[in-house]
Amino acid sequence: MAKFYDALNDKLKAFIEAQHMFFVATAPRQGRINLSPKGMGTFRVFDERCVGYLDLTGSGAETAAHLRENARLTIMFCSFSQESKILRLYGQGRVVRPGEPDWDRLHRHFGTVAGERQIMVLDVESLQTSCGFGVPLYEYQGQRPMLAQWTQNKGREGIERYWRERNAVSIDGLPTGLGEPQ
Repeated sequence: MAKFYDALNDKLKAFIEAQHMFFVATAPRQGRINLSPKGMGTFRVFDERCVGYLDLTGSGAETAAHLRENARLTIMFCSFSQESKILRLYGQGRVVRPGEPDWDRLHRHFGTVAGERQIMVLDVESLQTSCGFGVPLYEYQGQRPMLAQWTQNKGREGIERYWRERNAVSIDGLPTGLGEPQ
């Protein structure tokens, strides 16, 4: 049965910390809904009403574009182990980039990661747990090394060029803010 919460408690924080993957959902006013899996140990709980993840360079930048347009963000965790639980965090999201006022304060929670491009912050308005009985059991085998290798091979200049050429707009043509001068 679904249960709503106003804020994260210690039990929910522990559930988040035990998950190796989470999902991010956003949507523009008009256009495609985006749902992206994330991992690599990039998620952090800043306090009981604020969370975020270190966004790494990838093939798209839908979340950044959608948050610029309307700020709606949902993050979902689900257990693939014995505990059958789903946790959804609902609220308003924002993007924090290097050089912006909150960057240093938030970035210290992560450390430097190859290919990092921004921090996605969610100001949590509500949370919901549900049973997860239909989620299959999977065994975690580890993180894939390809993203770190790819970004290291490109180097800083190559990554910044990639942002300008491949991450500047969403698939619906919305600006992401990536690749723009700071």
